[in-house]
Amino acid sequence: MARKHCQPLHTSATWPLRLCWKLFVIDNGADDWRIAMTTERVLLIALELLVSAVHPVPGDFTFQWRARLAFSYTPSLVEADLDMVLSVPMFLRLYLIARVMLLHSKLFTDASSRSIGALNKVHFNTRFVMKTLMTICPGTVLLVFSISLWIIAAWTVRVCERYHDSQDVTSNFLGAMWLISITFLSIGYGDMVPHTYCGKGGAGCTALVVAVVARKLELTKAEKHVHNFMMDTQLTKRIKNAAANVLRETWLIYKHTKLMKRIDHSRVRKHQRKFLQAIHQLRSVKMEQRKLTDQANTLVDLSKMQSIMYDLVSEINDRSEDLERQMLSLERRVEQLTTGFSTLPAHLTATLTAQHTALLHLLRERGTQGGPERLGGAATGTGGGAGVDPEGSPNTSSSSC
Repeated sequence: MARKHCQPLHTSATWPLRLCWKLFVIDNGADDWRIAMTTERVLLIALELLVSAVHPVPGDFTFQWRARLAFSYTPSLVEADLDMVLSVPMFLRLYLIARVMLLHSKLFTDASSRSIGALNKVHFNTRFVMKTLMTICPGTVLLVFSISLWIIAAWTVRVCERYHDSQDVTSNFLGAMWLISITFLSIGYGDMVPHTYCGKGGAGCTALVVAVVARKLELTKAEKHVHNFMMDTQLTKRIKNAAANVLRETWLIYKHTKLMKRIDHSRVRKHQRKFLQAIHQLRSVKMEQRKLTDQANTLVDLSKMQSIMYDLVSEINDRSEDLERQMLSLERRVEQLTTGFSTLPAHLTATLTAQHTALLHLLRERGTQGGPERLGGAATGTGGGAGVDPEGSPNTSSSSC
């Protein structure tokens, strides 16, 4: 159904947009491509068609162009070609280069990378690809962008100034490049000044574009996570391949030196050379992986470190509260022990007093029980004469009384 509706839009300028629509339809499970058409997408399509439609028209069309010369401030009126106005906006078609880079990028075509990006809510668009290139090789990207911008701005200044520059200063391409370079570096000697507003705009915008682009091409936190994960995956694969190459060349060297009856020295030298190259490649990839790890630790772990510190502080607070509760319980127990020790002498005194009283009472009871028995025994011995005591010893009847 989506293919049927997309067929009328199959043109050279809109096929990347058709691809984006198809991806949107597949991701969201839609049946019609018109569901993906929002106001923003319609405006982007119209803008792209407008940019692609701008080109010099066949025929000889001119217009009157009025300007004021730089040093003499005299008005200048010339007859300019309409092709000049239409040729400068054609540089807007350079966006197709960025689109080609996106569609042929491994980040865009790798399913695992897109899955990780979807989990981190990172959209794989042209801007993300440019940010990734800016992170991987910033010097090369800035150099290519600066030189391209320099050449385009110089050509624009030359086209805009060739009708009002009678002395062939800024209308010369090399002179225009010199003007752009001193404007770009904020030097401004003043030996060259553009006459038209077109030339002034082309020279003035170059001083701000590179700084703004370099600022906008910085990766966000989520994009850094995705980029580091993808680079680590690629470097791991490269390390495995390099290690396999080292083992292969080691085996081939051993084979051609120990197992062959006739040693071919040229082939041995060839494999030794490949062996050294494989070792060098393995070391280089490991160094890149180490740099990536250091970069990830310095750039990505800020939020992680913050969360870890928050957890540590929370744990310390919890432990301090537990320690305070334990100290309070210990204080209460010490107070109880102090109270117990202070009341211990009174308890001991009362206990000893009670035991002493009970002992005295027991002794008194035994004394009162033993008195009558002794009195009865004495009376019996007096009336019966001699007798035997309870222990068997003889008693005499004599008395000293």
